[in-house]
Amino acid sequence: MSRAHPELRTPPALAPGGLRVVALGGLGEIGRNMTVFEHAGKLLVVDCGVLFPEEHQPGIDVILPDFTAIRDRIDDVVGIVLTHGHEDHIGGVPYLLRERRDIPLIGSRLTLAFIDAKLKEHKIKPVTREVAEGDRQTYGPFDLEFLAVNHSIPDALAVAIRTAAGLVLHTGDFKMDQFPLDGRITDLRGFARLGEEGVDLFLTDSTNAEVPGFTVSEGELVPAIESVFRNASKRVIVSSFASHVHRIQQVLDTAHAHGRKVAFVGRSMVRNMGIARELGYLNVPQGLVVDMKVLEKLPADQVCLVCTGSQGEPMAALSRMANRDHVIRITEGDTVLLASSLIPGNENAIYRVINELTRWGANVVHKGTAKVHVSGHASAGELVYCYNLVQPRNVMPVHGEWRHLKANAELAIRTGVHPKGVVIAEDGVVVDLVEGRVRITGKVPAGNVYVDGTDVGGVTDASLKDRRTLAEEGVITVVAIVDADTGQLVEQPDFLARGFVHGDTTFDDVVPLIEKALARAAEEGVGTALQLEQLIARTVGGWAHRAHRRSPMIIPVVVDA
Repeated sequence: MSRAHPELRTPPALAPGGLRVVALGGLGEIGRNMTVFEHAGKLLVVDCGVLFPEEHQPGIDVILPDFTAIRDRIDDVVGIVLTHGHEDHIGGVPYLLRERRDIPLIGSRLTLAFIDAKLKEHKIKPVTREVAEGDRQTYGPFDLEFLAVNHSIPDALAVAIRTAAGLVLHTGDFKMDQFPLDGRITDLRGFARLGEEGVDLFLTDSTNAEVPGFTVSEGELVPAIESVFRNASKRVIVSSFASHVHRIQQVLDTAHAHGRKVAFVGRSMVRNMGIARELGYLNVPQGLVVDMKVLEKLPADQVCLVCTGSQGEPMAALSRMANRDHVIRITEGDTVLLASSLIPGNENAIYRVINELTRWGANVVHKGTAKVHVSGHASAGELVYCYNLVQPRNVMPVHGEWRHLKANAELAIRTGVHPKGVVIAEDGVVVDLVEGRVRITGKVPAGNVYVDGTDVGGVTDASLKDRRTLAEEGVITVVAIVDADTGQLVEQPDFLARGFVHGDTTFDDVVPLIEKALARAAEEGVGTALQLEQLIARTVGGWAHRAHRRSPMIIPVVVDA
């Protein structure tokens, strides 16, 4: 079983007739999924998503894959295959198309509709190629076949990639729900057929590889959702992902059965449900969905709101309701249903929202208290089933944190895949398939690219560290007037502090330390303003740490007298 090594360097040229696979996101993390395939001088991209920031990344909107590895070869990209319409698979597309706008986007009807709506906001008119399960198309040296897979969004696809180097099967995100709401099951017959042909490399969804058994069917949520509506005495407010069409369908059906009118709240929810309804993926009974103005005039027990914010996102509708920053005010007796899972890293934000909603009198129902969510990803039993069905020669687990990738790799080995044919890679690690065998050959840049408002890539890990320091430790600005000839202070420095607890005499003890440091610098001939500022910063920073156990940001300003 192969794994990444920190000593990896830039890979050599791809061997003639070989296939190169590089994940620029999605390995070692949940999100930012993007995999690049190289063969015969051409590139094929599968997915291009975003990762949502955690609390230690203040001010960041989303995190993109690093396009550095393909930027100089952007003209070699023959297409971008989008397996489904979730943000962690399509959210980065607008930024990749800024590099070259005419790259064909290949995906199912709903997926392309979602990405087209997103691209309109970026003023990009894409080149799209709609495909469906059973279709087979050629892009450069890549022969692509698409297979239906079941996931928590309609129209998800797996893709089989045939090249002269071998056959690759990429599952995308999938599970094996045998009773899906739309009747569209994962094409296991197609998987088996490809297995008979001979799958040289199997890229499999790892998210639930640690979970034993089989993922519960979406239909099993009906009793819990029904119970919420039956027991609610006032308004029902449901929060879900804006792309979870199946979950929203269940909510609409239940609301209709209980005589409640529904309104969608939140820009992405309104947009996506409008698209799903228009394309026939969402069945809305006549008169069920109404405008908010209509809903406001109805009795509370006839109202249902469907909104975004199930992950505690600060600007989403539910978070704003919890913070009393929304026209919809939570009142005593409202029932709030969080119909989603907790994405790793979002737990604190979600529980903060739950606490605030409870504070205002709402009864909050979530995955921890009721069966109101099932995963969209295959559990260990389903993965083993697929390994036995496909019998791949080589396996590369994708889509998951390290523990998920490792668990998936161990499942593959237990089903008979040779350990040398199982590759655990990280983002940026280069995996080559040559003559039927996989091996790690190097590494390319695959760091985080931060989007902060309109700025893309300007924020670095160093600047994020500064933001965390400002938030957690505060800042001290030191203004010192120094005699250019003697190197001595002309007068006492001024200290301006924010977020650093201090009193009138707090900084008295540090002044002698600054004077001593300046005197030593004068003796050694150190006298430029920049050198003195650095000296003062080190002196004040060391004092703050010793005396107050704090490490504030120090901003020194030296003025020559």
